Amino acid sequence: MAEALLGYDTKAEEQKRLHIKIRGAVQGVGFRPFVYRLACELGLTGWVRNSGAGVVIEAEGPKRRLDNFLLRIRNERPAHAVIRSEESVFLEKAGYRHFAINASDLTEEKTTLILPDIATCPDCLQEMFDPHDRRYLYPFINCTCCGPRYSIIEVLPYDRKHTCMKKFNMCEDCRNEYEDPLCRRFHAQPIACPRCGPHMELWDSDGRCIAGRNEAMRIAVQAIRQGKIVAIKGIGGFQLMADAGNDDVISNLRKRKQRKQKPFAMMFPSLESIKQLCCVSRTERQLLESSQAPIVLLKRREDSGGRINISPCVAPGNPYYGIMLPYTPMHHILMKEFGAPVVATSGNLSDEPICIDEKEAFDRLHTVADLFLVHNRPVVRYVDDSVVRVMRDRAMILRCARGYAPLPIAWPETMPVILGLGAHLKNTIALSVQKNIFISQHIGELESKLSFDAFKKTVSSFKRLYESAPALVACDRHPDYLSTVFAKKAAVPIVSVQHHHAHLAACMAENGVFSKALGVVWDGAGLGVDGTIWGGEFLLSTLSEFVRIGHFRTFRLPGGAAAIKEPRRTAIGLLYEVFGQEAFNLNDLPCLKAFTANELHVIRKMLVRGLNAPFTTSVGRLFDGVASLMGLHQRISFEGQAAMALEAAVDGSTSDLSYSFEIFEEENEQSPLYVIDWSIMIKEILKDLKAGVSCAIIARKFHNSLVEIVVAVARRVREEKVVLSGGCFQNKFLTEAVVQRLCKEGFNPYWHRRVPPNDEGISLGQVVVASRRIKDLRSTNGNK
Repeated sequence: MAEALLGYDTKAEEQKRLHIKIRGAVQGVGFRPFVYRLACELGLTGWVRNSGAGVVIEAEGPKRRLDNFLLRIRNERPAHAVIRSEESVFLEKAGYRHFAINASDLTEEKTTLILPDIATCPDCLQEMFDPHDRRYLYPFINCTCCGPRYSIIEVLPYDRKHTCMKKFNMCEDCRNEYEDPLCRRFHAQPIACPRCGPHMELWDSDGRCIAGRNEAMRIAVQAIRQGKIVAIKGIGGFQLMADAGNDDVISNLRKRKQRKQKPFAMMFPSLESIKQLCCVSRTERQLLESSQAPIVLLKRREDSGGRINISPCVAPGNPYYGIMLPYTPMHHILMKEFGAPVVATSGNLSDEPICIDEKEAFDRLHTVADLFLVHNRPVVRYVDDSVVRVMRDRAMILRCARGYAPLPIAWPETMPVILGLGAHLKNTIALSVQKNIFISQHIGELESKLSFDAFKKTVSSFKRLYESAPALVACDRHPDYLSTVFAKKAAVPIVSVQHHHAHLAACMAENGVFSKALGVVWDGAGLGVDGTIWGGEFLLSTLSEFVRIGHFRTFRLPGGAAAIKEPRRTAIGLLYEVFGQEAFNLNDLPCLKAFTANELHVIRKMLVRGLNAPFTTSVGRLFDGVASLMGLHQRISFEGQAAMALEAAVDGSTSDLSYSFEIFEEENEQSPLYVIDWSIMIKEILKDLKAGVSCAIIARKFHNSLVEIVVAVARRVREEKVVLSGGCFQNKFLTEAVVQRLCKEGFNPYWHRRVPPNDEGISLGQVVVASRRIKDLRSTNGNK
């Protein structure tokens, strides 16, 4: 009867077997159960199984039914599934008698996409807060639509025995759900319940267990109310949580964590509570409530009026808050009980990787946290919270981690296996496997042994996951980067990629720009091919090569690396370039007042003699220097602090005025070299300061000037495609204004979205450049 209603005549139709291979993010999303249910609904026989490359299906039945089956797989796939490619072929009938989920095929090359960890779904939340449900208040509830993925998988394919959940034997009830095709936990690999799954414990500062299960959560929430700092083991590692409205506890957290002023992220109990404090656009709301659930940078409301109490110590002097909603069952329970915002910051000391193991957390954080809320589900690899900012109504990822990593960048052609080792700061690694480039989660600054150890573990983990032996290693040109030092020990050939070319190639790859483009790459520092510090670059580039066609006028950084933490040094370097030794007579400027006479004497010697005062073209340092001249910051405690203050100052003005600049054309071997002379800009800023012009107007005019510089160079180069990359383009005002002006002038601008514009994107760029160089070399050799 059902067949007649569907219009099928099984007797008249020829029976066929359809073999399907699907690649993409199709493991850990309920794809096999979906295929199973669909096949049964259509009366098909055969099987579905995971493989190292994705999912393989064989289905038998009438051809029209098989055509419908294939169409519905494409159109009705699970919400989190991503189909990158599909191969199908009709074969002779094999005689299958029923449809089954078969054991995984371990022989095929491992190229499938590993899904990131997914925020708790509405169905699981409803069950968790239902007193009559067997998983009531169970902090590890999950299903095929949500829960841990990347943080628990050890090897591919994604089966329970290949995850850290293999240590937990399913009880009868969980086993029945796991094997029930009509249940949404059908083949949900992390399935668990209070009887058979992980459980919580609360440890005191001496490492003793003082409570377990629900009582552990109750006491932890009570401790946060009482002004305690609690280290909580989350899905990808530890977080430090404290009452966001308590000045004393947040100040204490800063001292203990050694984090003087860098903003803390917060977790709010609901979207409605966030709206009381911040402006939330439609796109920002979608991000907050998405399955990725990142930290979203949100503008504070001017009319919040104390409706929600947030300590000024959370984000001192910053008009933006970094806010997220609960994304694990444990967070949902805690936030419902606490009912107010908490600081939720990485479980580490500054510049260290987050802790993932209870013993490690106690050893490293016992002087920071008062209590430890832990559990016995292992974390295979640490995954910090992602950070996102909305620019031109679309998301730009600033830190790629939980919820996003390790989804890859698709490539149009098969690549050799290349390992990109990234930069020194904001490190990530990348690995090319066939037509995908997998980018790791944020690793961080390679400034300590712990961070370098985490970097090496991530390299090993990536190679093990995909069982890939790199044929080539790509690294930065800087010989002192620990990632470069590591590369030099590799037993395979090494390709060195210039820092800013890697930035540019990453943005081009993300946006599918495969032909020549004008790159505008502005950041703090990167070693140039001439041995100087670059950072204000205009590159005419392909994915394999580039020509430097422009840069900002050079200036010295007295004290070298010390200038990174002291914008006052950069300001004096700028003044010296403009005025020479007369700069030291501008005694009314805040940057000079910030030094003693003896210190100024030493700095003068550095600049005059060129000792420990390297030249740079860095726009990042230019931001620092102008912020110092304006009196915003003379010293900083975290990277980008002065530049963030300068961006924040823009909000007080709507001026469309800009400062003057000149562009000089110098001789170059391959093309003209445009040098942007900012000296007039500095003179006009000093004039405005002397006249008492507000910081808001000065900041706005400075940003407007940078926008006009981009447009002026683009007009001279006359390349339609303009690609923006580098840490300076994390600046919302700058990026949006540059894009708007370029569009108005008829150019096609490209900027980052999924791949951060900062140094996290370097590893991707390294792999892309190395791959294209190999291709070009083979093409050249083939033509000889």
